[in-house]
Amino acid sequence: MVRSQAPQPLTIARLAAAGGVGVETVRFYQRKGLLDTPSRAGGIRRYGSEDLRRLRFIRQAQAAGFTLHEINELLALDAGEDRARAREMARSRIAALDARIAELQRARKSLEQLARECGVGGRGPCPILASFEV
Repeated sequence: MVRSQAPQPLTIARLAAAGGVGVETVRFYQRKGLLDTPSRAGGIRRYGSEDLRRLRFIRQAQAAGFTLHEINELLALDAGEDRARAREMARSRIAALDARIAELQRARKSLEQLARECGVGGRGPCPILASFEV
């Protein structure tokens, strides 16, 4: 029978690497209260699987567009299992993303038009450059 071993504690460098971030990012999250700072054991801080789970949660929430403040709230909700608030926050984030997508689509359409105008004729100022003048 093979017994599974408990996960080995991680140094800050290994935690950072496993989470896909740098050591300074881990320290930044600690200063912001998003990650706990473990006590030193033998002069070295040791992190566990829960710390790695939390670090990955933070990164995924950031990728979804949540601010650090919102991520802190989501982490608190995770502990309290407040699904209604988490759902409300997700819907708010979706609305903000939709607004940003619409803004980017308008910018793309405008640039497409300018690129077409730039391709027509060769005299006078470039419509693209002229559009950015103040």
